[in-house]
Amino acid sequence: MKNRTFILLFAIMASVAVVLSACGGNESSNKDNAAANESESEDYSVAIVTDEGGVDDKSFNQSSWEGLKAWGEEQGLSKGNGFDYAQSSDESDYLPNLTRLTRDGYNLIFGVGFLLQDAVTKVAEQNPDTNYAIIDTVVEAPNVASITFAEHEGSFLAGVAAAMKTKTDKLGFIGGVDSDLINKFEAGFEAGAKSVNPDIEVDIQYVGNFSSAADGKLIATRMYENDTDIIYHAAGAAGNGVFAQAKDLKQNDPDREIWVIGVDRDQHEEGKIGEHNVTFTSMVKRVDLSVQEVSDMGAKDAFPGGEVLEFGLVDDGVSLAKTNEEAMSDDIISAVDEWKEKITNGDVTVPKTRDELKEFEESL
Repeated sequence: MKNRTFILLFAIMASVAVVLSACGGNESSNKDNAAANESESEDYSVAIVTDEGGVDDKSFNQSSWEGLKAWGEEQGLSKGNGFDYAQSSDESDYLPNLTRLTRDGYNLIFGVGFLLQDAVTKVAEQNPDTNYAIIDTVVEAPNVASITFAEHEGSFLAGVAAAMKTKTDKLGFIGGVDSDLINKFEAGFEAGAKSVNPDIEVDIQYVGNFSSAADGKLIATRMYENDTDIIYHAAGAAGNGVFAQAKDLKQNDPDREIWVIGVDRDQHEEGKIGEHNVTFTSMVKRVDLSVQEVSDMGAKDAFPGGEVLEFGLVDDGVSLAKTNEEAMSDDIISAVDEWKEKITNGDVTVPKTRDELKEFEESL
């Protein structure tokens, strides 16, 4: 009897030891895996190269940098130690900046804007072991991820809102560089406005660059003098001049109905002038989230090299800001939401080009 009891106790103790050993092993394994994941994130580094608008353009480049900072901070990294940016003054800086960051050993480098297409194409071919991403255009290379947005869809909603808000039935569009990309903003905006009122006038002007706020202000001055009461800009830092002119006019005549539609990020803060705000709304592109997402994919060894990623209305990759609650009335928001549903359901196909816009207008 004593022998049987001893054997039973021995068996129980042995079983407990095995279980404890297994638990200890799993805990150790989990710690090792966590450490490995943490090490992987710490070892992965990301940088961006801005276009000529600069990292503080209050628009496209700034949104990209904010996305990268958010990613870096999530990983416990700091500027210059895991993530960074290189600022370009003009196109001659694009390739040198990309090359320098490549030599510095960054695992993933973003070219912010379609203007960097040629430079990214060249540096990616020369450095096949480095990953690159290009925003707003496509580079066909196995080590490049191309990030695009359905800007025409978001701009359509901006046009709907503007057509319902205008008192003069005269709208303005100021683009940076006359190009396929900015034409998407233009076509979508005009299509949205004319879907509400086919007789509305839309004055289209281009700055010729994304950096000259002075030129943006000059064009806005002429538009506002011609009774345009809402201007939508897709001009990067040049768009700061549009805000400057609208605020000058509002300061001189606080009762005047005058508005700017911002772009890329919510530019509500840019429109503040005393107790007023000239930012009607903004067509927001979540460039920040796209930078975070692709950086995450790279850090997890799932970089989408050779792929074209598009962010649109259906996944909130583009949207219309509702920050100015006084300006964005309930009826405007309701109409915008209705048109959004029509687009995401496939009932409305938003034009991307001027030719497609003509066909769209003929169908109204």
